[in-house]
Amino acid sequence: MYRYDEFDHGFVAARVDQFRDQVERRLSGELTEDQFKPLRLQNGVYLQLHAYMLRIAVPYGTLSSRQVRMLAHIARTYDRGYGHFTTRQNLQFNWPALKDIPAILADLASVEMHALQTSGNCIRNVTTDHFAGAAADEVADPRPYAEILRQWSSIHPEFLFLPRKFKIAVTGAPKDRAAIQVHDIGLELKRGPDGAIGFAVFVGGGQGRTPMIAHKVRDFLAEEDLLAYCEAIMRVYNLHGRRDNKYKARIKILVHETGAEEITRQIEAEFVEVKKTELLRLPDEEIERITAYFAAPDLAEKPARSETFERAKILDAGLATFAKNNVVAHKQPGYGVVTVSLKAIGQVPGDASDRQMDVVADLADRYSQSEIRVSHEQNLVLPHVALDDLPELYAALKEHALGEGNAGLVTDIICCPGLDYCALANARSIPLAQDLSKRFADPARQQEIGELKIKISGCINACGHHHVGHIGLLGVDRRGEEVYQITLGGSGDETASVGTLVGPGFREDEVAGAVETVVDTYLKLREGPDETFLSAVRRLGQKPFKEALYGAAA
Repeated sequence: MYRYDEFDHGFVAARVDQFRDQVERRLSGELTEDQFKPLRLQNGVYLQLHAYMLRIAVPYGTLSSRQVRMLAHIARTYDRGYGHFTTRQNLQFNWPALKDIPAILADLASVEMHALQTSGNCIRNVTTDHFAGAAADEVADPRPYAEILRQWSSIHPEFLFLPRKFKIAVTGAPKDRAAIQVHDIGLELKRGPDGAIGFAVFVGGGQGRTPMIAHKVRDFLAEEDLLAYCEAIMRVYNLHGRRDNKYKARIKILVHETGAEEITRQIEAEFVEVKKTELLRLPDEEIERITAYFAAPDLAEKPARSETFERAKILDAGLATFAKNNVVAHKQPGYGVVTVSLKAIGQVPGDASDRQMDVVADLADRYSQSEIRVSHEQNLVLPHVALDDLPELYAALKEHALGEGNAGLVTDIICCPGLDYCALANARSIPLAQDLSKRFADPARQQEIGELKIKISGCINACGHHHVGHIGLLGVDRRGEEVYQITLGGSGDETASVGTLVGPGFREDEVAGAVETVVDTYLKLREGPDETFLSAVRRLGQKPFKEALYGAAA
């Protein structure tokens, strides 16, 4: 895990002191809210419906047990006893008092955390695969490159005031668990013909008001050119991105209006100029230095098959279900990567109490080399767990409502805070997610349905990633009534696609039943239990689902 150097410590401490002064001036009335707004946004502070909200950066979704304990402390001391993990691998506290936020930032700084660039028109938190450094299928650990990008982009003088916010994601495996094709820049680690590490580069993806899948602009970028090429992309965007209309200011609109071929030509031309300086060439020794921070833990050798684990699964059906859905193969035999579900039936997706955070930190110390990951699907991950330890780990998780074996299933629902918190929302997301979770709670039914990603957004900004949900739900306001539109066939993986609107929206009291109709239609028409919901929708198209929802005349 990356450790702050002297510059990091000094810079973050100075920013905390600076913001403490700005808060005092706001509370005394010396600064108006309009004057204070750009200052608070630079420190991750939003003003939501009922209170200020603080968004904390979790670079590439990696946390230590010490950091998670600090988050629990902050939840307990300054908030209402919980935090909300987001689809950008960050954490939000929804109820801090403004007067306390400088103290919170100081506490965060003490464990090498901050809230910089979690808001504003800048390069946001760089995200990556939540199984990074552990997954059996990865080409290389993407986190060193995400850290290099973080260092390059933090307080970058040329890119602090972009046309709009800018998001970068990196994946280290052919199986895309970082949704790189719906980011402004997406990077896929790969090996060239000679075995050298490089990147496929995607530009112009995004969700929100105008969802688009990114275009591949480079099939292979040499490792040493990572920063130079990203700098070239950013310069083209900063120069030509729309500043007259925030709805058309994202790079996806620039790519769409200019054309992918012409944008690629401009990027390549700028890349040539950037390379001439040699200033952004990544030397091997720097890559090695950063990579050393992410060295794989020294795990004890174990047999690939754990008899203890296999016997326990026979005796405990819950453990067997948990193992099937929440445990994936580790690169080292005898270990697994464990998803800790923050989707207990009927609870708020992504929320974790202070007690639960403390428990996860303790379990990480005991079973997972003190490492925790945050997934963009609003769950936590213990990346290095011995199969022998899984029965004990599962029992401890279950005791604290963290043992739901539903990762990737119909109740593993993503949702934004919606109208319960957000000033931008048109509709509530949380009650709908809770209703759907209860409706599909039966474990046997979840297993019968199989992999199915439901994603819910309370407005067109798409913080719940509804565009890339297998079933996407978008809340809209229709003459003062909350109505939900249904899209089908979206995906954020390596086969990325934007879901298609099925038809007219449903009232709040109708939408759960409509989703159930869609699921039942899939079960009726699928070609055997191995055909997933997404595969079935892509094969069948919209027609049978429209007919089931609206009648044969649809």
